[in-house]
Amino acid sequence: MADQSSDSTSPPAPLSVSSPTAPKKDNTSPVDSKLTELNESRAELLNRIQNLKQDLQSWRGKLDTQVKVYREELSGLKQTLNLEVEQLREEFKDLKTTLNLQQDDVTASLKSLGLQDNSKDSKEQMDKRSEVTEEKVEALSTDDNTKESEH
Repeated sequence: MADQSSDSTSPPAPLSVSSPTAPKKDNTSPVDSKLTELNESRAELLNRIQNLKQDLQSWRGKLDTQVKVYREELSGLKQTLNLEVEQLREEFKDLKTTLNLQQDDVTASLKSLGLQDNSKDSKEQMDKRSEVTEEKVEALSTDDNTKESEH
């Protein structure tokens, strides 16, 4: 009996000890390789992210520089435009003054020749005509509006 109990315990002991050890080595090796792969992949992704961040900062810097250049150009163009507009205003004022002086000279010449200047009378008549015309237009538009509302 003692032989049988030792026989029955002997064979299972080496099997149970050797069986779990062999699968653990096989299971840890794929897990370790997967962990290594994941760590490498993680490091690569972090490196890519870092490069993207640097690219983004570089792009922002270039964009800011370009925006600043465009703003300066626009500011310069605006100043130039304002100067040109101011020059045109001055030129128109000078032109208006010159025309008024010429008109006064023509009026004085006509008076010295004994001809009457009807230009002032003509201006008053033109103003009256334009007022009458405006009143007629307003009256017509008012009539049209009331006719449209009746329909």
